[in-house]
Amino acid sequence: MEIREILTGLQQGTVPLEEAEQLLKDLSYEEMGYAKLDHHRQKRTGFGEVIYCEGKSLEHLQQIYLHFSEKTGQVLGTRASRQQAEAVQEVLPQVRYDALSRTLLLQKEDVKAQERIGKITVCTGGTSDIPVAEEAAITAEYFGSRVTRLYDVGVAGIHRLLSNTDKLRGSSCVIAVAGMEGALPGVVAGLCDVPVIAVPTSVGYGAHFGGLSPLLTMLNSCAEGIAVVNIDNGFGAGYMATQINRLAVKGSTHVEV
Repeated sequence: MEIREILTGLQQGTVPLEEAEQLLKDLSYEEMGYAKLDHHRQKRTGFGEVIYCEGKSLEHLQQIYLHFSEKTGQVLGTRASRQQAEAVQEVLPQVRYDALSRTLLLQKEDVKAQERIGKITVCTGGTSDIPVAEEAAITAEYFGSRVTRLYDVGVAGIHRLLSNTDKLRGSSCVIAVAGMEGALPGVVAGLCDVPVIAVPTSVGYGAHFGGLSPLLTMLNSCAEGIAVVNIDNGFGAGYMATQINRLAVKGSTHVEV
């Protein structure tokens, strides 16, 4: 129940004072002891709360999803294991798990049917970068963006990227995901006129240092228009890309989803 509904109900006498007080308290956050669920984040920021699943107990995760199901009917979870997904699906069979991106998605049917807006292109240097790229793509799609995928177009065979430059055109922004030396975002930024969000991955050999090498490459790129997120942070890239996409399409980052 939204604030206007609560106040109208209180004014008309259909909502008792004690109930209205409790409902207004819950709008800030819901106290669960081990978690404080921010059901009102959508109203403040235009983006609902997202659950980072890794490290959470099965019981806690089940209860968190149940509460979101009752309050908002939808929530996105990231970095979920198959065991966690199966536990949540025991209590909410409609929750969808994507093993590649490790996302755990509860979404209302009417929201699923809504047409996505704009265009975000997600590209990867190699096939091994796809799990991180899919986390970015699914995040952007969950928040209402239309996503085009362009995978395995790294600089080791740059003709693969050059033959697909038409797919970069018309995008609000491009997410470039790469491990190894991390050169892809710099090349992409030199080919298109939109912001590029660079995502270094922990894919690579020894001196790659678990993603530090591509991170430094991306931070030091001489190409303009690149912003860099943390190593393997597909979620952060998908979120930021959606903000850019909303501004490009609607002139605002605050969009109801």
